[in-house]
Amino acid sequence: MYDGGKIIAGIIVFLGLMTFPFWYNVGQAAYKTPELQKPANAKQCIETAEWMKAEHMQLLNEWRDEVVRNGNRLYTSKQSGEHFEMSLQKTCMSCHTSKKEFCDKCHDAAAVAPYCWDCHIAPKEGM
Repeated sequence: MYDGGKIIAGIIVFLGLMTFPFWYNVGQAAYKTPELQKPANAKQCIETAEWMKAEHMQLLNEWRDEVVRNGNRLYTSKQSGEHFEMSLQKTCMSCHTSKKEFCDKCHDAAAVAPYCWDCHIAPKEGM
């Protein structure tokens, strides 16, 4: 190996750059779940809070597919058996009225940018 030193140095630099995000964050504060206010105008959500926290994006994707592809607009809650309209704006945002105080708090903390509002109209704040 004529250029062994250069190759080893290159591998070390490469590994340092590739692992930088991991060792840079060592000792940093762990993720904290933001404190969300419960909606004043609702007794319960369509599913449990824990389930919604983990599965809401899959639920919204299923709703979109059911409504657009199959014309099905009714969702039956696994928790209560109640029927709800499959609509982000009419069902979810009727209780969770502030995108800024509800959606954005968690999404910003988790550093995700969902594309819901590319098509849907965000609720006006302060209404």
